[in-house]
Amino acid sequence: HFFRYVNGHAKKHYEDAQIPLTNHKKTEKQEKVQHTVCMDCSSYSTYCYRCDDFVVNDTKLGLVQKVREHLQNLENSAFTSDRHRKRKLLENSSLNSKLLKVNGSTTALCATGLRNLGNTCFMNAILQSLSNIQQFCCYFKELPAVELRNGKTAGRRTYHTRSQGDNNVSLVEEFRKTLCALWQGSQTAFSPESLFYVVWKIMPNFRGYQQQDAHEFMRYLLDHLHLELQGGFNGVSRSVILQENSSLSASNKCCINGASTVVTAIFGGILQNEVNCLICGTESRKFDPFLDLSLDIPSQFRNKRTKNQENGPMCTLRDCLRSFTDLEELDETELYMCHKCKKKQKSTKKFWIQKLPKVLCLHLKRFHWTAYLRNKVDTYVEFPLRGLDMKCYLLEPENSGPESCLYDLAAVVVHHGSGVGSGHYTAYAAHEGRWFHFNDSTVTLTDEETVVKAKAYILFYVERQAKSGSDKL
Repeated sequence: HFFRYVNGHAKKHYEDAQIPLTNHKKTEKQEKVQHTVCMDCSSYSTYCYRCDDFVVNDTKLGLVQKVREHLQNLENSAFTSDRHRKRKLLENSSLNSKLLKVNGSTTALCATGLRNLGNTCFMNAILQSLSNIQQFCCYFKELPAVELRNGKTAGRRTYHTRSQGDNNVSLVEEFRKTLCALWQGSQTAFSPESLFYVVWKIMPNFRGYQQQDAHEFMRYLLDHLHLELQGGFNGVSRSVILQENSSLSASNKCCINGASTVVTAIFGGILQNEVNCLICGTESRKFDPFLDLSLDIPSQFRNKRTKNQENGPMCTLRDCLRSFTDLEELDETELYMCHKCKKKQKSTKKFWIQKLPKVLCLHLKRFHWTAYLRNKVDTYVEFPLRGLDMKCYLLEPENSGPESCLYDLAAVVVHHGSGVGSGHYTAYAAHEGRWFHFNDSTVTLTDEETVVKAKAYILFYVERQAKSGSDKL
């Protein structure tokens, strides 16, 4: 049902409708009536095969809107009757229940799921993770709404067309609206189609409905949010708003590109890359800003799949961090251009963290290219829920306070399945002391024991603010 991108039956109807027209000349009237359209029953967006575009306008009689209203009524009535049936099932399980008992009184589950628009679980898992990073999420939710439309369409839901022009899309605005929708306590899942449309528009490699890499999507999303926030809207630069917000303005400018924004203020850290020439001993240092760290799973652990597997020690997050920061001899393909020797020489490389970010995002490199295909490393990596201590990876640990290097887990993205172009993404995230599992439209309450068993792909750690125990990694 996802238009031309999936070989579904709606496309077949369009192709069948074209056959009679091939034998004789089309008149203008016939041309007009052959605009075959189909509607997505979950998001109500309408697509025209002949124009290869989404439809914004309606017929004089408003037929498209009537179909939308009819479908909405059907969905509402089906949902109401379905809810009574489901309630009985849900109440049997306290974990999966939409109703939670807090201090003896029953409250509704406040988390909202995200509809899958066709293999868009990679986007949903990242959005749900980011929505549970409080400082980051609150900044966007408190931004004023940007009104991009005027006149007749103002205030109405729009059904996008790709011909509207680039000046009519705002990633920041759609991201803000999505975050606002996620913790309203709505019983129905939110459809992020407007955000996905903007993603298509500004990130062409995410067009279509094939499975994408969640880490790659997160990097593109953060980079583009950063760029757009620097640009400002309606004559007001949002980086100016950021500078006025003292709790977020970065004291030292850790910027990926230009002025600091909430993206760099929250996720931005700085690495020191130290390279030593093995021939003359010349040392070269450079500082690289980062928004996340991509860590290899050390080769000796790559065959271990389960937490309980007996052969040798278990891989831990510390093993991956140590592998990333340890002194390493560069191989023949990575010879370093030594300025003293005036030629490429064998050398060693070491990373230090010069500045830790407020939110430390760690990406475990589970996908590796072999000769012909991309393999997945399915090794279980043990990670702490609380007290990840980053002090030993710092360039100048003596300059940091006792608490400033401790991190607590906020969210984790998991990839289920074997290949990067297939499988499924879900996310676990903590909200007000409770852990939730976000699986597209479905949100369930879960527990810490389940979270720690997850085969993590991306981990989001938040810097600990106040003193709360000293349990370390």
